[in-house]
Amino acid sequence: MPRPSARISGIVPSGKNGWEVHFAALTRKQAGEDVIMLSVGDHDFDTPEGTIEACVEAVRSGYHHYTQLPGLPRLRAGLARLSEDCTGVPTAPEEIMATIGGQGALYAACQAVLDPGAHAVIVSPYYATYPGTVRAAGGRFTEIETHAENSFEPKLDEIEAALEEDTRAILINSPNNPTGAIYSRETLERIADICRKRDLWLLSDEVYWTIRADEEHLSPRALPSMKERTLVINSLSKSHGMTGWRIGWLTGPADMIATMTNLNLVATYGLPDFISRAAIAAVENAYGVAEIAERYAKRRTAFLAAIHGMNGVTVRGSKGGMYVMLDIRAVDRDSEKFAWDLLKAEDVAVMPGVSFGAAAEGHVRISMCQDEAVLREAAGRIRRFIGDRTV
Repeated sequence: MPRPSARISGIVPSGKNGWEVHFAALTRKQAGEDVIMLSVGDHDFDTPEGTIEACVEAVRSGYHHYTQLPGLPRLRAGLARLSEDCTGVPTAPEEIMATIGGQGALYAACQAVLDPGAHAVIVSPYYATYPGTVRAAGGRFTEIETHAENSFEPKLDEIEAALEEDTRAILINSPNNPTGAIYSRETLERIADICRKRDLWLLSDEVYWTIRADEEHLSPRALPSMKERTLVINSLSKSHGMTGWRIGWLTGPADMIATMTNLNLVATYGLPDFISRAAIAAVENAYGVAEIAERYAKRRTAFLAAIHGMNGVTVRGSKGGMYVMLDIRAVDRDSEKFAWDLLKAEDVAVMPGVSFGAAAEGHVRISMCQDEAVLREAAGRIRRFIGDRTV
C-alpha cells in the first residue's frame, strides 16, 4: 500500500505508548481473572443520574442534528461560568470552544500555536499524550524533568535554559497527572514571567482542578498579562464523571478562539447535539462535582494510610487528581519491570512512571478508581510483593 504520512507515523515513534501493562491486565480482567486495576484514570462509578436523564430526554426530543462549531451557545455560556470558577477570571462565552474531551482541547491548542518545526517546552512528568500531540502538530519539544525530591515542581532555570529561538509555548499540568503535584504560586508566577518576557503561549492543563486536597488551585490565566497568552485545557470527564461522553473545552482570548473554530470545521464539525445538552445539564446543576471530589479525597486518605510505613516506598506529590505516585527506586529503578512483575506476582495493575516521561522513572502511578476496600487490598498485595523482593 502507499506509505502513511510522516506526521502520523511519528506520533508514537517507538511503537509503544506506555500502556502495554494496562492493556495486558485489562485482557486478563475481562477473561475473569482477579486482577485489581489501578492503572487507568476512569471512574469505577456511573455518570450522575441527572446527566444521564438529560441525555435520554434530549435523544427522545429529537436533538440529533448538527450544532454550532464552537459548541451550543448555552453550553459555551455554562462552560464560561465554570471556567470563571476554575481560573478566577471573568470569562465570556466567546472565549470558550467546546471540544471532544480534554484531549481534543489539547490537540486544538497545539495545532493553534505550533507551526511545523516550531519548538515547545513540556514539563515532565506529563500526561502520556503530550509528546504525541505536539508531534501531531509537526512541532518539536524539549522535556524538562522535575524531581521527586522537589515534590515534582519544575525548576525555572531549567525551563529558561531549554528555550530556543523558535520556542512558541510551554505546556504545564497542575494538578498534575501522574504525580498529583500542585504547583506553588511562586512557581506559576515565575513561569508566567518567562512567558511574558519571551512572548510565549502557556498551555495550562487544569483538568483535575476540582479533585485536590486542601490546596489552592491557581490558574496562570489569573496572573497579570496572562489572560491574553494562556490557553486553558479542561474537561468534564473527571469533575463531572463523564469520561466516555467526550466533552472538553478550551478557554483563551476571544480572537484566538474564533480562529481556532476553523479547526472544528475540518476536524469534528461540532459536537453531538444530545450529548451537548446532557453536558449543559451537568454544568448548570453541578451534577456529581462535590460528591466526586469527596469520594477521591476519602480514597486517597485510605490508600495512603494502608501503605504508610511500607519499606522502600515513598509517596511523592499526590496532593491532587485521582492518583498517588509511589517512589519505588529503593526497590527497583526500572518502573516498567516493577509493574510487569507486580502484575505477574500479585495481579495488581499499575502504570510505570516512565510512561509519563523520564522524570517519573523509578515511580509507579496508582489510580484511585476503585473503592476503599479494593484499594486497601491492593496496598496489602503491594506490601507483600515488595516484602518478598527486599527479604
